[in-house]
Amino acid sequence: MQTKPFLTLTDVNAILDAAQREAETNGWAVTIAVADDGGHLLGLRRLDGAAPMTPSIASEKARAAALGRKNTQVFEEMINGGRNAFLSAPMDGLMSGGVPVMANGQVAGTVGVSGVKPDQDVQVAEAGVAAIG
Repeated sequence: MQTKPFLTLTDVNAILDAAQREAETNGWAVTIAVADDGGHLLGLRRLDGAAPMTPSIASEKARAAALGRKNTQVFEEMINGGRNAFLSAPMDGLMSGGVPVMANGQVAGTVGVSGVKPDQDVQVAEAGVAAIG
């Protein structure tokens, strides 16, 4: 039988704390979502000033990264590159800002961030991932 890595509550809190520090250092009002490898929400943090729609978008980015098993930026680039059929994909969150948490070559969970420019969302998410990586 195979085993798989998973995020603990300690991991989730470390990711949220590190991502929050990155956002606050840069003055960015974002929402950070952490999900398990199936895209189910484990933690959510909406920073002061983040728009009311950001929790939903961050959660969907985390879910899309889990189900797609890759950075959601890949999906956004495919759509922007003319692969318009991806717009009808059965999931939301196909925008930059969803990043998988990898362990032993497997997705252990994901981080989704919403609230600033796409590359800034990614920067915040990657800071969170780096906290446990």
